[in-house]
Amino acid sequence: MMSEKFSDIFLKIKNFGIVPTAKIEDAANAPPLARALIAGGLSIAEIRLESDYAVRAIHRISDILPDMLLIAGGAANDAQIKSAVESGANVISAARGTGSGLIAYCAKNDIPAIAECATAKEIERALRAGADVVSVTTDTHKKLSAGYPDVKFIIRGAITGDNLADYLLREGVIACGSSLMCEEEYISGREFDKIKSLSSGLVYKMLGFDFSHIVINCENSEQADQYSSKIESIFGLTKTDEEFSVSNAGIMRFMKSKSYGKNGQIALSTNFIDRALFYLRESGKDFIDESSRFGENGELLSIYLDSIIGGFAFKLVNKHKGGEL
Repeated sequence: MMSEKFSDIFLKIKNFGIVPTAKIEDAANAPPLARALIAGGLSIAEIRLESDYAVRAIHRISDILPDMLLIAGGAANDAQIKSAVESGANVISAARGTGSGLIAYCAKNDIPAIAECATAKEIERALRAGADVVSVTTDTHKKLSAGYPDVKFIIRGAITGDNLADYLLREGVIACGSSLMCEEEYISGREFDKIKSLSSGLVYKMLGFDFSHIVINCENSEQADQYSSKIESIFGLTKTDEEFSVSNAGIMRFMKSKSYGKNGQIALSTNFIDRALFYLRESGKDFIDESSRFGENGELLSIYLDSIIGGFAFKLVNKHKGGEL
């Protein structure tokens, strides 16, 4: 189970959901890489300690972009960890095969630690040594995760826009590591616009914004019924009289009295409503906190943005839980 000591930093990693993983051979490419990731919505990166320039790259990013969350990946010894942390790494990911010693070193020195594992024995050793999170391949997680219901995982492997959301819906998974947007050829070729585009595309794929329903404000229940009846007669969308609205097949709702928005509201569903809030807030969007609706287990079902476009308010709803009016 994740320790409370580092819960904030791992919650931030969970909110990002995606951990871009990069190997940097030229430290001069580190700041523009980081800027491209940030522009694509990802103020986070794992810099693999697999080149002579990795620690220098971490230092360059940390010095210029101090708000970037940096993970030093594949740490192989105490000296490497010490150097990475002194250079600005926020989290250490200890390489598989280094035993539990590096995890114990991190725990002793109050350094958030991820253990890269491939077997149940390695997971158990890492947890006993004080690992906060375990990093495994997608296949290893599928085989072993049921035996560790309280463990938080970062999974890596063949992560694409098409399977990312499915992997993040797996029990215990807080994020997916991917080099998809940080291929060495993109970095060495200084294709930073491409890195930005790939990052942004992966974020939107993860969030999966989609149309849910439209709400139209009416003056009274009689007008709501009248409009809904017309929709039913034209399009055959079944009319249902509900407490606050008259609905057509759940996709058009005519409010019996006015609510948010001059004309009504447009509801967009998302795969991960908490992550959507995080990303939109990171980009400067505000929400109406008092509009939040929660499920029986305390999960957020819906919330309104503090924004009106074309006379319509906009609402996010949880695609997997069902949003409420």
